[in-house]
Amino acid sequence: MSISPTLARHGAVPAEGPDAGVAWHYGDPTAEQRALEAGRAVVDQSHLGVVTVTGPDRLSWLNSLCTQEVAALAPGVSTEIMILSPQGRIEHVAGLIDDGTTAWLLTESAPALATFLDRMRFMLRVEVDDATRAWAAIGEAVSRPAADGEPVTWVDPWPHIAAGGTTYAASPADHPGATRAWRLVLVPRDSLADEIQARLDAGWTLAGTWATEAIRIAAHRPRAAAEIDATTLPHELDWLRTAVHLHKGCYRGQETVAKVHNVGRPPRRLTLLHLDGSSHEIPAAGADVLGRDGAVVGHVTSAARHHELGPIALAVLKRSVDPSMTLTVPTDGGRVAAAQELIVNADGFSADRPPKVGPTMKGLLMGKGCAADGGDLPD
Repeated sequence: MSISPTLARHGAVPAEGPDAGVAWHYGDPTAEQRALEAGRAVVDQSHLGVVTVTGPDRLSWLNSLCTQEVAALAPGVSTEIMILSPQGRIEHVAGLIDDGTTAWLLTESAPALATFLDRMRFMLRVEVDDATRAWAAIGEAVSRPAADGEPVTWVDPWPHIAAGGTTYAASPADHPGATRAWRLVLVPRDSLADEIQARLDAGWTLAGTWATEAIRIAAHRPRAAAEIDATTLPHELDWLRTAVHLHKGCYRGQETVAKVHNVGRPPRRLTLLHLDGSSHEIPAAGADVLGRDGAVVGHVTSAARHHELGPIALAVLKRSVDPSMTLTVPTDGGRVAAAQELIVNADGFSADRPPKVGPTMKGLLMGKGCAADGGDLPD
C-alpha cells in the first residue's frame, strides 16, 4: 500500500479499509463536503489503481472482453467497463479513457485486473501494465473533460444512461446523482504533492474520503470496493446504466446479463438507508440489515454521515423485502432504525424490459430457475 504525502498535512486523519493510504478527513469533514459540492476542493485519490493498455489492437481487444462497447471509443471520451465471470458476476470495474495511443483503466483491483488482461492477450498486438506506481489520481468535483494539453482525465458518467444501457431505478427521472460532478485527473505519482499544492494555491481546499463517500452514497453511486461481493450482478446495483451495453457482441458473462434483463429478475436490490441519527452510531460495512422479525434481509455495503441528510448507508437487500418496512441495523451502540429509499425497484424489471415472449420462444429462453414469465436467476 502506498502512503500519500497528504497524510503528513496538519489535521490529516488516515482512512481505513479500501481507502487506506489517503486521508479520511483533515479536521472538518462537514466543511470539506460543502467545499467539494461547491467545486472548490481537491481530493487525494492516489490509493486507486491505474492499468494501461497499449498497442493498435487495444480497443477492439478490450471490447471483446468487457461489458461496454469500446471498439470505436474516441480519444478523450470517458466510459465505464466491467469484466464479468462466466456466470455474469462482477469481477472487475474500471473507468476507461483512451488518449489515442493508450487506454487508461482506473480501478480498485489493479493487480488482479492487469494479471487477467495479460493472460488474455494471446497473439494480439497489445501490452498491459499495472502503472499504479508511476501514476496517481486526483479527484475534483468537476464534470468537464480535459482540454488540449491537460492531463488524462476520466469524467464519471454516473448516472447518465449510456448508449445501449438501461436502468433498474425505482424513479428513472430526477436521479439524486444528476448534480454530482466528479472526475479523476491522472498525474505522475512523483508530482502528486505539487499538483495538489497548485490547486490549494489557487484557492481550493483539501477534502478527504469522508466527503467523497458521503456524496457518493447520497448519489446512489455503487463502488466496486464496497458494493460488490462474489455473487453480485450488475442489475442488482443499477449499474447497467453506465457500464453495460445490452446490444454489443459476445463477451464473458453476456448470457447471464441478457437472461436477467430479458426474462429474469435480480435476486437482490441496492437500497439507500436513512439511519436514525439519535444514537450517533454509523454501522460498519458488512453489518447485517434486519427485518421486522429480526431475520437478516441484507447487509450494509457503505455508510457515512452526510452534511445535510445525516447518517446514510447503501445496503444490498433481498428483492422481496417490503420497501415500506422500517429495518434495523446493529451497531456498537445498539440497533439503529433504518428507513428505505428505493434505488433499484422492487419488482426487478428494467425501464425497457422486453414484453413477455410467446410459447414458441419460452422454452428456448428458459434456464434453470429462470422462467420466461419473470422468474428469478438462481443463486
